[in-house]
Amino acid sequence: MSAALEHGVPEAGWTGDPGAGSAERARAVEAALASAQPSLYVHVPFCVTKCHYCDFYSLPAQGEPISATVDALLVEAEQRATPRPPTVFLGGGTPSLLSVTELARLLDRLDDLTGFRASAVEVTVECNPESLDEEKAACLLEHGATRVSIGFQSLHERTLELFGRAHTVDDSFRAYAAARAAGARNVNVDFIYAHPELTSEQWTRDLARIATLEPEHVSAYNLTFEEDTPFRRWLEQGRLQRSSEDVELEQFWTTRARLAASGLHAYEISNFARSGRECVHNERYWRNADYVGIGPSAVSHVAGLRRGNARSRAKWSADVEQRGCAAEWEERLAPRARLGETWWLGLRTRRGVEPARARALAGFDSGEDPCERAALDLARDGFLEAREGRYALSARGLPLADALARRFLA
Repeated sequence: MSAALEHGVPEAGWTGDPGAGSAERARAVEAALASAQPSLYVHVPFCVTKCHYCDFYSLPAQGEPISATVDALLVEAEQRATPRPPTVFLGGGTPSLLSVTELARLLDRLDDLTGFRASAVEVTVECNPESLDEEKAACLLEHGATRVSIGFQSLHERTLELFGRAHTVDDSFRAYAAARAAGARNVNVDFIYAHPELTSEQWTRDLARIATLEPEHVSAYNLTFEEDTPFRRWLEQGRLQRSSEDVELEQFWTTRARLAASGLHAYEISNFARSGRECVHNERYWRNADYVGIGPSAVSHVAGLRRGNARSRAKWSADVEQRGCAAEWEERLAPRARLGETWWLGLRTRRGVEPARARALAGFDSGEDPCERAALDLARDGFLEAREGRYALSARGLPLADALARRFLA
């Protein structure tokens, strides 16, 4: 019996309705996905505390010059943000830690510089439960946000403590209720599964509780032990254990089955949405579209040139003040490397990869396509399936996505 059938999902690798809501919304989304204009990412680097599993750049907000950091973000945006972004994403860090005054100032000035309120089909702001109330949610919506993403991460107090989170389970539900009361109609909730504190029975019950919220989107990630994090150190010291592969696989398939039954279809390995509520900003990432990143540690990718800002608020701020740009490194991707990344990203999605489009995007015209050849081999072995001129992961390939992706990288 296949792992898919064993854990109660169909043999088909992707389940649920892939429709796109209203025709008008669908057209706007398709235009955004096809847009040659770069998306905009803004990195707000502050957190209450650093989560024990997180390797994103952030620092404690207490004592930090938050207003001056917003000033620097806007100076960098004046120099680097491009007009009419199809999507905008404020991440971090914790953007919701900013006061309503600073959030309004940041969003309004970004709109002055880019016109995003007229151009963007989606504007997401990441929030943590301890810093989101109805007033702040209303501020976000009033000043251009169309999507709120709330980091629940777990429905168990002991796990939140293990993770180093600064909120309780009740805080998460209060923040969600506050977003709804303020008028948010597109809400994502984040969770982490396959960690040592979580049994499969608990996760099944958690998914049922998540369903009662009726979110438009759920992001559910299996725990990873990243370099230079407390979790990685504790793993190496024997203080933490990984979940077994069997438990991780069981929870992977349970996630897909339970969320599909709640109307949330899988459109990417770790992301689930109601029809028309897929995260367009991230879909552009997975299609290897261009984006401009501002803020400390932010990365940009435009026309095959990747640039990264300093992973230090102080250095980034000084660079912005002195030269209006904080790029600390850059690399020009060769066509073969860009082709491999297009496959690596695209195979994470339900849509998959169209070989001809991938070659055109990468500017690859050097004879036989090595990625399409690899796809043919993997399809023959049952890890990919071909449909409508595209290759996508099969049920057999889905749990192996990361390992299979390495076959395509140069």
